[in-house]
Amino acid sequence: MDSRSDSAPTPFTAADYRARMARATEAAADAGLAGLLVAPGPDLVHLTGYRPVDTERLTLLVLTPGHDPVLVVPTLEAPDADRAPGAGALTLRDWTDGTDPYAVTAPLLDPKGRFGVSDNAWAMHLLGIQSRLPDTSYAALTEALPMLRAVKDAPELARLQAAGAAADEAYREILKVRFAGRRETDVAADLAALLTHFGHSQVDFTVVGSGPNGANPHHEAGDRTIEQGDMVVLDFGGLKHGYGSDTSRTVHVGEPTAEEQRVHDLVREAQQAGFEAVGPGAACQDVDRAARALIAEAGYGEYFIHRTGHGIGVTTHEPPYMIEGEEQPLVPGMCFSIEPGVYLPGRFGVRIEDIVTVTEEGRGRRFNTTSRELAIVE
Repeated sequence: MDSRSDSAPTPFTAADYRARMARATEAAADAGLAGLLVAPGPDLVHLTGYRPVDTERLTLLVLTPGHDPVLVVPTLEAPDADRAPGAGALTLRDWTDGTDPYAVTAPLLDPKGRFGVSDNAWAMHLLGIQSRLPDTSYAALTEALPMLRAVKDAPELARLQAAGAAADEAYREILKVRFAGRRETDVAADLAALLTHFGHSQVDFTVVGSGPNGANPHHEAGDRTIEQGDMVVLDFGGLKHGYGSDTSRTVHVGEPTAEEQRVHDLVREAQQAGFEAVGPGAACQDVDRAARALIAEAGYGEYFIHRTGHGIGVTTHEPPYMIEGEEQPLVPGMCFSIEPGVYLPGRFGVRIEDIVTVTEEGRGRRFNTTSRELAIVE
């Protein structure tokens, strides 16, 4: 099996992170916020490249208009923070055990300001800051700045493309293994090993839903033995070079029935319709509408039970979301899944998913290029 050793991408620079923090600060001001408070997690990784250890000690990036970015860190973690890729674009303020970290943080903030806060910030830290600054108020970043990480720059797009290509290689290889007579968990383990083999540093999920289990979109691979005649939904992904992959294909063990082939063809056509709806200026909901309309017209609308897509970047699920009611316009650099499905309870399910980006040329481009036809496996 060829591992296709692709070279590691050029690392992000302090200038890259400085530009991201500047854009985020400007977006906060445009949204009427006094600044952003960014806790450890995907937002902090995106803005600074820093992944601190998982601890109860306060680490917080403070972005406020008119001031340089400041990262508040525990003293014992300051050396690691100082080596982070984006450290050259910010100032470190450290605090030692036994002292009050909120006394370090509070002077950085407008005492009457409204701040956007990372969704995953610890409540005790937010309450600690608020105890020092009782007239401040807060909004979750997903609500206040849902598009904070949505538009990718060229180096990010290259990483997402590499992650998608690796997932494609894993799919091509999984078609060569035997399905019939093996448990779902066995095939899931094969998929995880293949993702790692093709360069993923983290495997987030390996959904293997055979037969009736395929009618559960997020079925965890279980001990069910895959049988001849089963439709099998495969949905798998993780992180490579720090950016996500996520793809779904549905295969069949042996020859499908006429109905199984018809439903698969319908989902494939719906996925294509969603893809063709992609372009600058279209709304996120337009992608959902295009895919959903075909499935509804064919009489399977009640069996398409989830949104058509989600964003992807330093996590495998993030804004924007392709769903009715989401009027956010698509712009070049946005990356998201298009993954319609039909799920017939107690019988089988079908899902087909690609990661797509919006291009400057006014159309979509897929990061997953494997065949979307129904593959027959043994």
